[in-house]
Amino acid sequence: MSEPHGTAPANGDPPLGPLYIAIDGGNSKTDVLVGSARGELLGLVHGPSSQPQEFGVPAAIARLDSLVRRALEEAGLPPGTVLARVDAYLAGADLPVEVDTLLKAIGETGWAREYRVDNDLFALLRSGTVDADAVVVTCGAGINCLGRRADGRVARFPALGEITGDWGGGHHLAALALWHAARGEDGRGPRTALSPAVAAHFERASVEDVGAAIHLGELDRARINELSPVLFSVADAGDPVAREVVARQAEEVVALATVAARRLDLLDRPHTVVLGGGVLAARHSLLHDAVIEGIAALAPLARFVVPGDPPVTGAALLAMDALAPLDPGGEAALREAVRTAAASG
Repeated sequence: MSEPHGTAPANGDPPLGPLYIAIDGGNSKTDVLVGSARGELLGLVHGPSSQPQEFGVPAAIARLDSLVRRALEEAGLPPGTVLARVDAYLAGADLPVEVDTLLKAIGETGWAREYRVDNDLFALLRSGTVDADAVVVTCGAGINCLGRRADGRVARFPALGEITGDWGGGHHLAALALWHAARGEDGRGPRTALSPAVAAHFERASVEDVGAAIHLGELDRARINELSPVLFSVADAGDPVAREVVARQAEEVVALATVAARRLDLLDRPHTVVLGGGVLAARHSLLHDAVIEGIAALAPLARFVVPGDPPVTGAALLAMDALAPLDPGGEAALREAVRTAAASG
């Protein structure tokens, strides 16, 4: 856990009590929230990815600064207002040196008097549970896992992709859908309904045409990531190749959750497992049921939560936890306010 870094002159806390900035910076989007320790939502803005591993730290901080300025404006706070606290949870804050670098960079922005920076899994975990003994797995664009225990121990994974043994996540699943579709079409692999489904998705006559279009720049390579839902749709229809990929993803989620629990001696103890990220939050029955059954077989006392609130809610609650004693009424108010804001667009 990172220690708060840096101080700045206070503008004075308003009648609502201490105000904070909460940031959830994922692989595909960034949410910034301004709120009070009592649970009021004052500002909430959404933006593109601010992933420091993709854009570099200076560019990531610049993106965050723009969103913070917008959130402060929405909250009706004048430019230069120094808030009580910033809690920033970012994808790409995986290694201790990365957390320290980001903490220093965000601490130099002058947004607040105190700062905490860490991996975005902490925000997702808090959005799902306040339980001290808990494990969280995210399977969105990528995949990662974190565990914590009431005695303060934490289990983490580097989550740097194939070089640290990672498997799965929406982008990887999408690439596998295209890979299997190509091989199923040309005979190098088993026939699969992924082949016509992938070709149809891109309005091409064949998967070979899809590959050529990507190679020649006629199709943006980033559009490959659209194929994750196609994979699940084909799997739901019974295609054995697609179902095997989904089963493999379930095995990886089970492995992450149970390894983290084992490291913390939680396998035979009650604990909460939070399942988040776009792939897991979709609750595809083939994947969801296999994950629940697989974890329960090894950790029979585990309880499962798929959060209904976005991770930025967890980031905000962590800030509120740090600013004041836990207030169930304030937490409920904040959750409801974020849901209402999300529903209104």
